[in-house]
Amino acid sequence: MDGMSVSLGMPKAPAPVLTPRRPTRQIKVGSVGVGSESPISVQSMTTTLTSDINSTLQQIAELTAAGCDIVRVACPSTDDAEALPAIASKSQIPVIADIHFQPKYVFAAIEAGCAAVRVNPGNIRKFDDQVKEIAKAAKDHGTSIRIGVNAGSLDKRLLEKYGKATPEALVESAVWEASLFEEHGFHDFKISVKHNDPVVMVRAYELLAEAGDWPLHLGVTEAGPAFQGTIKSATAFGALLSRGIGDTIRVSLSAPPVEEIKVGQQILQSLGLRPRKLEIVSCPSCGRAQVDVYKLAEEVTAGLEGMTVPLRVAVMGCVVNGPGEAREADLGVASGNGKGQIFVKGEVIKTVPESQIVETLIEEAMRLAEEMGEPIDGEEAGATVSVS
Repeated sequence: MDGMSVSLGMPKAPAPVLTPRRPTRQIKVGSVGVGSESPISVQSMTTTLTSDINSTLQQIAELTAAGCDIVRVACPSTDDAEALPAIASKSQIPVIADIHFQPKYVFAAIEAGCAAVRVNPGNIRKFDDQVKEIAKAAKDHGTSIRIGVNAGSLDKRLLEKYGKATPEALVESAVWEASLFEEHGFHDFKISVKHNDPVVMVRAYELLAEAGDWPLHLGVTEAGPAFQGTIKSATAFGALLSRGIGDTIRVSLSAPPVEEIKVGQQILQSLGLRPRKLEIVSCPSCGRAQVDVYKLAEEVTAGLEGMTVPLRVAVMGCVVNGPGEAREADLGVASGNGKGQIFVKGEVIKTVPESQIVETLIEEAMRLAEEMGEPIDGEEAGATVSVS
């Protein structure tokens, strides 16, 4: 390595994207911009009782550490509404109040200083009759709104018209509610049209994107347990984001909220819509492998947990793709015959016994991180394993 000039880290230039972002109007959710002029943000929702202020703030802190941009809290009761001022003021990221059924809580959330309020027109009593008052209160307080149309709570009139929650029914509901706010001079809102079927959801957002320039919040509702929900969300979001549709996302999982953030960030990173952090590229293993790739990749991932530097680390199990993939990475190993060749930016720096591969990769990664002047410890690693 003496005298060798090594360019460290992933390229600083923006990653190429499949399609430019769809132009939309710009709104603010507290300090976070939502719209085509801003990066796509990642949201989640607390699972605590909102009335339990300490537990809710603790979970918000965990989400913040994981990289959550915006957090939503449920507000189904008076006790929850009374907790909103403390939560909104002490949270480090913008807080959205999630309102269903009781319109009085919309006003309570606005008064409490929440960055935004999510309203579900399909299940708030006489919602359309109160849009004027809601719009005035929101405008006076600088609060933005999310018009959240949901297949499970679609207006009965539209269910009767369409027979079920079709893409057209979801969009008709959203466009109608948007027009009511706009009639009263209020434009600081985004829209979501959620469905549990990715095919229906994607079509609904396609139609909605054609109907106006509103910023859109993407979500597959009731997506399911972690594995199923991740697949459904990645499929639906990928179909839309790859075409420039979508300005903020929430991955809905039957899992701890932090897991939603990890999945959401990885979807954006995979599409070049968010700067990549530490990425571990490992081969899927096959009959050619001369090392236990699964174990090796898991040990390297665990050893690099806590790093947030933009490094691509390749863990390869044979000589077919191994050397080429390892050379393309910032740091890598091509394993075989009981030993591993360690690469840094395409140059072999050493060959070590198989038993020393993991510790050597970790040592080199730490050294590179220090040379880059980046912290090597953090609340969340951002490390991912992708299979080539």
